Amino acid sequence: MATILTFAQQKGGSGKTTLCANLAVELAARGREVAVLDSDPQGSLGRWFMTRYEREGGLQGDLTFSTASAWGVSYEAGKYRDSHDFVLIDTPPKIDSDLRPALKVSDMVVVPVTASQVDLWATEGVLEMAAREGKRPLAVLNRARAGTRLTASIRAALGGLEADAAEAVIANRVAYAEAMGTGQGVREYPGAKMAAAEIAALAHEMLKRLDG
Repeated sequence: MATILTFAQQKGGSGKTTLCANLAVELAARGREVAVLDSDPQGSLGRWFMTRYEREGGLQGDLTFSTASAWGVSYEAGKYRDSHDFVLIDTPPKIDSDLRPALKVSDMVVVPVTASQVDLWATEGVLEMAAREGKRPLAVLNRARAGTRLTASIRAALGGLEADAAEAVIANRVAYAEAMGTGQGVREYPGAKMAAAEIAALAHEMLKRLDG
């Protein structure tokens, strides 16, 4: 049975799609069968995947891709239950009833939070909806600037949310945007060793949590 990971945050620019894509690449590199599902009408994950598809000469390679409307998520994810190890779902940057199907089918809800008080406030709505579905999300500090008081305060505040705060922190690095633009993950992108190490650490932590 595939493990389903849903990436959710109501504020745009939190890095949902970037985390989803990079973790998909990381899990696939570890020998897992991975499907990515784009339910965001903006289609950024789909654009990334098609860039990857064309880069690989029309071969899907290590990932399977699909799209779905918000209410079609459970049906689409169900297609991969028996054939894949993981299904990663990218959701729209909003909190309404359309998000509920993705939360309902999830084994883990990943909520990226940038080092901003506004993002921290925006996170509350996601956590409340997840709680109503009986889920306790994993909050990931994303696009953090090392050594700043704001980053330190937001990281401390994560501990007070109705979520588990990830120990792994994703820094604000240009390599993430550069890799996405080429259809790659930072694990594959030349000169992105520090970013790749961050994603590997987050993937390792998530797998440990899922294994209980």
